[in-house]
Amino acid sequence: MEEAIGQSLPIAVGVLVSPLPIVALVLMLVSRRAGSNGIAFVLGWLVGIFVLGSLVALLADGAGSGGEDPPLWAALLKLVLGALLLLLAVRSWQGRPAEGETAPVPKWMASIDAFNAFKAFGVGVLLGSVNPKNLLLVVSAGATIATATSETNEQIIAVAVFTVVASLGVLVPLGIYLLAGESAARLLEGIKAWMIANNAVIMTILLTVLGVKMVGDGVGSF
Repeated sequence: MEEAIGQSLPIAVGVLVSPLPIVALVLMLVSRRAGSNGIAFVLGWLVGIFVLGSLVALLADGAGSGGEDPPLWAALLKLVLGALLLLLAVRSWQGRPAEGETAPVPKWMASIDAFNAFKAFGVGVLLGSVNPKNLLLVVSAGATIATATSETNEQIIAVAVFTVVASLGVLVPLGIYLLAGESAARLLEGIKAWMIANNAVIMTILLTVLGVKMVGDGVGSF
């Protein structure tokens, strides 16, 4: 189990440093329904990552992972996922704002103030497990965990640890709000502004590092 957790933690870092979900959460925490929407969003994020990661790990195990010699398909999957992560890194770098320009914010974020807890939960699920970057990373983590251990209980525990670490990026702002309340607004706004301004650089670096790692793991599995 320790090997499964250890191998999946670098991928979890890639999920936790996700500017877009952090920006969305901060906007919720300074909205009219800050408390209920913020908690619902984080719960949705946790559920989305844990369910997807568990399904991938269990399905991969059923397909023959978890032995001493990882199957060929697992190596090929890591190569494909690594290549896709590198492609996302290139697209992130190409889409960065020019010097002096303000980084754009998705239009749907303008309606966050009107969200209820149900919508906030759904957005948390979508951003945690369905958006392309996180989808690739969580699938990568599930496959990595499945190839590291064949014990179902160990896989579930490893996915749970991965989920918690991957969620620190949204858990910390929520914790700041719950502890400091409205007085935390200035700090949260600062976090949001920094994340928006540096989104492209952050994602390019993370996706490149993780993409290279996945490709290397895939090559090393042959």
